[in-house]
Amino acid sequence: KLTTRYFPQQKGLTKKDYLIICGDFGGVWNNSSEEKYWIKWLNQKNFTTLFVDGNHENYNLLNAYEVEQFHGGKVHKIADSIYHLMRGEIFTFEGKSFFVMGGGESDDAYMREESVSWWEDELPSAEDMRNGVNNIRDTDKNINYVITYEPPTVAKDILKQRSNQNIIISPLNTYLQQLMENVQYMHWYFGSLHLDLNIS
Repeated sequence: KLTTRYFPQQKGLTKKDYLIICGDFGGVWNNSSEEKYWIKWLNQKNFTTLFVDGNHENYNLLNAYEVEQFHGGKVHKIADSIYHLMRGEIFTFEGKSFFVMGGGESDDAYMREESVSWWEDELPSAEDMRNGVNNIRDTDKNINYVITYEPPTVAKDILKQRSNQNIIISPLNTYLQQLMENVQYMHWYFGSLHLDLNIS
């Protein structure tokens, strides 16, 4: 999806332009030579890549990166122009605020092997959630953009009615629902169901 064929707009971008991936980045998975090739490939693109974590990430590898400050929030720097936006942080780009909360619950965890294809850290901790609440409180509950992997409960319910997928409502969806009801925002983007769909 990030080749010029599918994403031709990149030809006019620079490293000061940010592409945000809403979870399941997958580029930090097994530290293989193939993975290192693709990280280098992505790092050499015209733009800078930012991502929130999804439920299918290798959290042992991801959390081994040093924590740095970037545009007002905490990140893991994967490469010179690839950054993992950490949970509950708020970033400022082009004068706009972005609240991020990665993580999600795998509905196929029973088929996966712990620390090989599934990690307990896939869901945000109580500390991650408190961090988000505290950071939002500092903004007077006013954010321009919300970027998450999971949606709030109401959006997941709508998608559940439209889909044949086995969709679970998790405590994270409930947390995001409360966030939605208590925060002023312009747009909310999430990637867990891999759909290109507007929900009013």
